[in-house]
This record gives sequence, C-alpha cells and structure tokens, in this order.
Amino acid sequence: MSSEIPIPRTAVPLGLTDPVERARAELKATLAAIEDKANVPRRITRANDRFTTKARAFAHERPVAASAAVLAGAAAVGAIVWSIVRSYTR
Repeated sequence: MSSEIPIPRTAVPLGLTDPVERARAELKATLAAIEDKANVPRRITRANDRFTTKARAFAHERPVAASAAVLAGAAAVGAIVWSIVRSYTR
C-alpha cells in the first residue's frame, strides 16, 4: 500500500520534471476545472444534496422549529399565489 495522498482532479502533481508531462498534467487539470465550473446541472445537484443534508439534520435536531419553518413557507407561498390570483381577477 502506498501512503500517497490523493490529489484533486484540478491539481497538478508535484515532482513532474519532464516539460511535456507537466504540460499535459496542467492541461488535464485546467480542463477538469473548466468542466467543474461549467457543469451547472452537477453544481445544482451538489448544492441540493448539501441543502437536503443540512435540512434533515436540522429537522432531526429541532423538529418543532422545522415544522414551523415548513408551515411559514407554505403560508408565504399561499399568500403569494392568492395575491397573484386576486390581482389577475380584478
């Protein structure tokens, strides 16, 4: 087993002395960084997963506060929809 620490896809490994290998590693890291930045659906999925994890932890730690937050959100959405429908029908 090697004790090497895995490096991220967007990093260039240290110790590359061959200029061609270093250029390839830099290009590979740059393309990986561009892909990570430009892939909006993946970024949204990751953000959604982080939010879901935090929301579940919050609901587990404070169920009453989580219920109140859900109720307040539902009331806000209901009020917005009601005001839109009311303004449209007038």
